Amino acid sequence: MLAPVTQTTDARGRLVAAAQELFAARGVSATSPRQVLAASGVGQGSLYHHFPTKHDLALAAVGATVDDALAESLQALSAEAPALERALAYLGRPRDALAGCKVGRLTSDQAVMDDEAVRTVVGTYFARLVDALARVLAEAGLPDADARDRAHAAVAVVQGGYVLARATGDPDAMRAAVRGMAALLRAEAGR
Repeated sequence: MLAPVTQTTDARGRLVAAAQELFAARGVSATSPRQVLAASGVGQGSLYHHFPTKHDLALAAVGATVDDALAESLQALSAEAPALERALAYLGRPRDALAGCKVGRLTSDQAVMDDEAVRTVVGTYFARLVDALARVLAEAGLPDADARDRAHAAVAVVQGGYVLARATGDPDAMRAAVRGMAALLRAEAGR
């Protein structure tokens, strides 16, 4: 059982935070509005006032999850450091490999993939992340097309690292995947 969400005091914020937590743990498909209501600690009237449908709740919670994840990634990519170091910081930033990526896991949720608006929010996250990383890699000296390819590869390595770590129960699987990608980027930048 998940603990009630209390970090925010307004009803809407508590509902979104509870939905984010439940969606990360169970998925959108397997989470009911009643479960979100119970975890949020707000009244039923507040749920339906702020989110008349589960779609509305999913859109808000997935949007908040995407915003949080993108902000973390962009922080590493926009730090005051040489471009290659920023790309490597994105790759090597601390992650809970066994928990999985809260955004990446949404792509396995049929309710998300069947809902065009929610799917678009998830897809936009990956597009913006690849774009930001490609800009940094181009700044590091890679030709634009190569930078874009490497950005796709780096994001795929992170997502695949989560999958390997979860499947094997070994967080080192992700760290090894990230180290491998980092070594490739370093070698290419030094050519």
